Amino acid sequence: QVQLVESGGGVVHPGGSLRLACAASGSTSSSLTLGWFRQAPGKEREGVVCVDTHNSTTFYLDSVKGRFTLSRDNAKDIVYLQMDNLKPEDRGVYYCAAKFMLCSRRQFMYDYWGQGTQVTVSS
Repeated sequence: QVQLVESGGGVVHPGGSLRLACAASGSTSSSLTLGWFRQAPGKEREGVVCVDTHNSTTFYLDSVKGRFTLSRDNAKDIVYLQMDNLKPEDRGVYYCAAKFMLCSRRQFMYDYWGQGTQVTVSS
């Protein structure tokens, strides 16, 4: 069984930064492809970024490119999402999700989900 625990959400002003972390545990955690999704109020959940077991990263939102950075610590099975220059439209609940093999922006492709962490960007 795989467990995912997110942390690092909070409240920031526009232009601020947050670093989210997703800690994966379980016997197969090192074999997981990990993705970040977000869901804003009243909107559907959308894929943000994904990293596979070879540390190949794919961003799915043009709006975050250049502002968000993904890194993976394979030794600790933790993925970090560094979010800089945050904008009000970045607000929402951010979820970490895991699957095997290839990255995907489709949430139904993921087998495991964390509980989510709230990100609020407000002046």
